[in-house]
Amino acid sequence: MAANVSGVVTPSPSLVDPTVERASAVIGGPMGRYARTGSRWWTPLRVILAIAAFTMLLGYAQKSPCADGKWVASSQYTNACYSDIIPLWSAEGLSDGALPYRDHAVEYPVITGAFMWISAELTRAWHAVVQPGSDQGVVFGVVSCVLLAACGLIAVRATAGAAGRRRQWDAAIFAASPLVICHAFTNWDLLSMAFASTALWAWSRNRPVAAGVLIGLGTAAKLYPVLILLPLLLLAYRSRVWRPVLWALLAAVGSWLAVNLPVALAWTKGWWEFYSFNGSRPAEAESFWFMLNHYYPATFGKDGAWTPSAVVVGLVVIAAMAVVCWIALTAPSRPRLAQLVFLVAAAFLLTSKVSSAQYSVWLVPLVALARPRWRMALIWQFSEIAVWIGKMLWLVGGAHAFTYDGLMVILLARDGVLLVLMGMVVHEIRHPEADVVRSVDEPDPGAGPFATSTTDRVLGRRRRYSDSDIVQA
Repeated sequence: MAANVSGVVTPSPSLVDPTVERASAVIGGPMGRYARTGSRWWTPLRVILAIAAFTMLLGYAQKSPCADGKWVASSQYTNACYSDIIPLWSAEGLSDGALPYRDHAVEYPVITGAFMWISAELTRAWHAVVQPGSDQGVVFGVVSCVLLAACGLIAVRATAGAAGRRRQWDAAIFAASPLVICHAFTNWDLLSMAFASTALWAWSRNRPVAAGVLIGLGTAAKLYPVLILLPLLLLAYRSRVWRPVLWALLAAVGSWLAVNLPVALAWTKGWWEFYSFNGSRPAEAESFWFMLNHYYPATFGKDGAWTPSAVVVGLVVIAAMAVVCWIALTAPSRPRLAQLVFLVAAAFLLTSKVSSAQYSVWLVPLVALARPRWRMALIWQFSEIAVWIGKMLWLVGGAHAFTYDGLMVILLARDGVLLVLMGMVVHEIRHPEADVVRSVDEPDPGAGPFATSTTDRVLGRRRRYSDSDIVQA
């Protein structure tokens, strides 16, 4: 056990998780009864942040072979170090000093566009003042990675906060994630993850307006943080705690409008590019839509790029969300917020046509909160890494290249693993005694405003919580 600065006992992972216990044999085994704990400096949170910083360094090292952008003989694929950041320095007009949306229609929402522009301006400042002879493309990559690493540390800190003081170590699943090493700098996903994670932290601290503002800003960076609103509405129905959720909803809409309206009114065409691009975007190779077309090209289009109907895709996504709603509203006890957020995000990735490989990193902090057990979390993450490597080999091309049929085997295996992980979360929702996070004193450390409600409605039937519903595993 370790105590943080407030005196709250935080269980050591090597004492509560079988996978960590076995792995600890490398350094002498689990923490013993005479181990020194309670350091004034090396608190659990600081250890987690130090691990996260090292993970970010490894993530940069993984991308470093591609840093100069001089990709010869498909080296960005053979080294599996491809990153969108490098080619988009020139493709988005940043190398020419273009202002996103005004001078160039950017395929990202406005907060991400602003982040890219700030990185570009810092790059030009470095080139002008510090190192005039530097390769600006390389500097842009480094600046972007440094800023994204800061976002990653914020996301880790927020995940530890949302986990609650007794379970801060759960955030180590995120901090030490091999999937973060693989995808921390593949795109600008850590930016939206920082907003989503801090939104969950703010909600757990009973700050619904702040949570809503962060959700709105996160949605203006990448769309997925808006998914947090659905679990909030579901839990509001079950607990009859509506006011904080409505405040969060209004704050989310207000903050999204505050950063989008000025750009939309000033440079409508450039602002609209993100939405039109995604509406007409072909199915990604990692999506089940692409696999469907690959097997049945005569029925759905052609063997290759295919753009499924936006209406059909929307209906499938809505159907997946409806399943999550049914699970949330029929569970015998009120689900935890993190469990539902994980389920809606995973369901979205499984059904969306634009499910790129790097989007999988969105789920890592959610897994740490929803089901903080290392073995299945690691199995799933390595399946996602296998998808990335398989995709890189497939993109190499050539007569002896890895075929899409081979990649599809990996994709189906990954989907199966993710579905099993989702099933485990659903099992713990329906059998709360199996959930290692729940306790009689604190059934949901991330509940925030829902924590004080003793009302629990199950499909219109009102009931009260009892301690037997939330016995700790």
